[in-house]
Amino acid sequence: MRKLGWSLFRLVAGIVACANWSVFDSLAQSYPVKPIRIVVGFVAGSGSDILARMVAQRLPEHLGQPVVAENRPGASGAIATERVATSPADGYTLLLMTASSTILPALRAKLPYDLERDLAPVSLLTIVPFVLVVHPSVPARNVKELIALARSQPGKLSYASSGVGATVHLASELFNSMAKVNIVHVPYKGGGEAVVALAVGQIDMYFGVAPSLLPLLGAGKLRALAVGSAKRASLMPSLPTIDESGLRGYNYSNWYGVLTPAGVPKDIIARLNAAIGKVINTPEMKESLGKQGLEPQTNTPEQFAALIHGEIVQNAKLVKLIGLKTE
Repeated sequence: MRKLGWSLFRLVAGIVACANWSVFDSLAQSYPVKPIRIVVGFVAGSGSDILARMVAQRLPEHLGQPVVAENRPGASGAIATERVATSPADGYTLLLMTASSTILPALRAKLPYDLERDLAPVSLLTIVPFVLVVHPSVPARNVKELIALARSQPGKLSYASSGVGATVHLASELFNSMAKVNIVHVPYKGGGEAVVALAVGQIDMYFGVAPSLLPLLGAGKLRALAVGSAKRASLMPSLPTIDESGLRGYNYSNWYGVLTPAGVPKDIIARLNAAIGKVINTPEMKESLGKQGLEPQTNTPEQFAALIHGEIVQNAKLVKLIGLKTE
């Protein structure tokens, strides 16, 4: 009887499993059959919103259904992330995520989601290189000279950020840590205020994005030393990376990517990945993104997952190093 019961259990389990896989296969083959939404964690007109709408405008050519952007601002993107993490795993609700979301787990003890458990990466969209700039009064023409100057005057130089715990803050603290210097943090209420403070000489150094810096660089009010990304920026191709400039291994950028709720069938994720790759890598899209200082860069879901995991680990170490308290 026990053998018969166990055989019957295995038979039923097999039927259920086959039925479930049939459902998933059916979903993947027919997908999509209704509009898709891309949830954005920031207000209309923000960089995230503009990129989401650019992608949403072009995805229907490859998916055959309308794609709309939905703004759910607040809590540094956590509201939008929770919205997607708790949505049905059917591929119709996507998240446009920024690199800042990989900082939140280290800053907030009770997030209503787990970034790696509750979401499934689809693809990276773009890298946003940070440009290391200084005020012209700083007697450093390159990264090596800046590091030497900072080491000779510990605590005298200062850097701006767009806020405590922001990507710019951690990019600067990674520089501090790797270069073994003590450049003092001065937080501002956003990147605009930080750039103005640098231009008038209130602070010495800042990691900014190229489009907002180019007018001031052209006017001689700022001096660019290097870019923080692994590769040079297309808007400033003659500017070396920090890694090339002697601080080997430095690589910190902002970025944007797309995720779905965990549990979305892999075939659907693969279709979304392929469609996003076609959209981002067209000459027209590359040109449009380049004008905004965005470097088009798509990848596989597995590569994107590895990037997210690596940055969660790195940011947790940086948050602990600089003593930021969790909320």
